Amino acid sequence: MKVLIIVPCYNEEKNIERTIEGIIEKGYDYVIIDDGSKDASLEIARKNNYQVIHLSNNLGIGGAMQTGYRYAARNGYDVAVQIDGDGQHNVEEVEKLIQPIRDGLCNMVIGSRFIDNKGFQSSTMRRVGIRLLSWLMKLFSGQEILDMTSGFRAIDKSLIRRFSDRYPSEYPEPVTNLQVTKLGYKIKEVPAMMNERQQGRSSIFGIKNVYYMLNVIFQLILIQLSGEN
Repeated sequence: MKVLIIVPCYNEEKNIERTIEGIIEKGYDYVIIDDGSKDASLEIARKNNYQVIHLSNNLGIGGAMQTGYRYAARNGYDVAVQIDGDGQHNVEEVEKLIQPIRDGLCNMVIGSRFIDNKGFQSSTMRRVGIRLLSWLMKLFSGQEILDMTSGFRAIDKSLIRRFSDRYPSEYPEPVTNLQVTKLGYKIKEVPAMMNERQQGRSSIFGIKNVYYMLNVIFQLILIQLSGEN
């Protein structure tokens, strides 16, 4: 199977080189989507001759990932894997995400922190919010997903085509988890060990965690009430 790793990147000058070198060492095809970074991320990518697509304006994680999925669709990839540019996801565990798709068991695989509860577990406030999202997911779809906000995901060719055409601009991971499940696609979670960010700061921190979770909850409820998919 032809596998592409998509690396969304926004202001990750302190992390992007280490992340990409790990991917190259494992021999995977990859593309960096530089989402209008204002630091030296793009310059580092170009200096190292990394495969990079530069977005002149910051589109957010949804726009960056949709760009990556369009690249995957146009280049005939069978599987697309998201690895964030901040170094939190372990490239050593990519095969765990790919294998269930290779075996025809599902359309999407999510790397979950909360199956084995190993590695970085996020903040207490964020974990409470994720549990609430997981409860809503099970209530609305009948499927339990423990790590609703995980960006460490692999999808098959059918979802690459769908996401390249239509992908939410905000809160894409929890929103698409519910959307594709309601459409009949199969999702599987596998245990994954994630790292704490080594350098820089997440765009979602402090009071923004509360804002993020409230908005995701609203979006999931809206999808359920409207029948949106």
